[in-house]
Amino acid sequence: MQMDLMSSPIESHRPIHTPIQTHRVGRQSFTSANLCIKSMHNDIVYYTTRWDALCPYVDVSAELIACAKRPLIVYALPPESPYGVPINDQFGLADIGDPSFWDDPRRARKFSELTKRFRAFQTEISVVKGNSLDVPQMLEMGGVHFSKCEIELDEIEGFLDYVRNLDVLIVRCFDQNGDQIFTDVSILLPEYKQIYGSFCQWNDLYRRFSPGIYACLAVCEWGRDNGYRHYNLGPVGDYPYKELFVTTHQPIYAIALVSPRHPLWKDPTSPLFTDFPPGGVNTLYRNAAVAKSFAPEQVA
Repeated sequence: MQMDLMSSPIESHRPIHTPIQTHRVGRQSFTSANLCIKSMHNDIVYYTTRWDALCPYVDVSAELIACAKRPLIVYALPPESPYGVPINDQFGLADIGDPSFWDDPRRARKFSELTKRFRAFQTEISVVKGNSLDVPQMLEMGGVHFSKCEIELDEIEGFLDYVRNLDVLIVRCFDQNGDQIFTDVSILLPEYKQIYGSFCQWNDLYRRFSPGIYACLAVCEWGRDNGYRHYNLGPVGDYPYKELFVTTHQPIYAIALVSPRHPLWKDPTSPLFTDFPPGGVNTLYRNAAVAKSFAPEQVA
């Protein structure tokens, strides 16, 4: 007699593997498995998101917060988002669409010096579709930089996720022998009329030429000529060289969800104190009208 496979004991006890659900918010996609990146402060573990290292304006949703590990810090939320509080650093914007940016005497003199310094080299600028990039290409353009800055593979994949529907600006510079001096990668954000400087990898043999600063100038010139209003140089607190370019400061909004018993609270040099203002940790919304704080049991 033929066995009915539908009622077979083997079949009925076979484990069912539920696929991991993919969530989307803004231009980002994530699962509970790839959302969070382990970060360290003085051997204390906390978590950031996979877009934190290389991307601006990280969107947040209730699903994202529910999926995330704790303690969680999400930096650089969109300026129009209801989430997050302003932290103790700011984005530095270069107002490249304003003629006065270029007419400033000190800036014009510095830019002229940089241009002359790089005149003997070849600079190539291209715009590529973000979804045309892959991990090997990213490692070729920025692998040394990623290693120095401890940027993990998951964060490189986070960048690729973020730009899959965006264009990416790539600036490369070579010497007379074809040796690469720098590669600079920026994200084009047309809805903000903004270019975001994601990373720059440069050859240390050319340090005296200031390749990173010249890369910023090349991006600014391209942005001006292609209708962009601002070049976003990222956080400015620890980077004095950005002062040459920055004309406007924009608040950086962030969320920190940390149990009051967590070791981060016991270290006065932790991000809870250096990045967040008093009362900013465990505050979810920036607008007082809808401000809510997480209770300890919700952030543990």
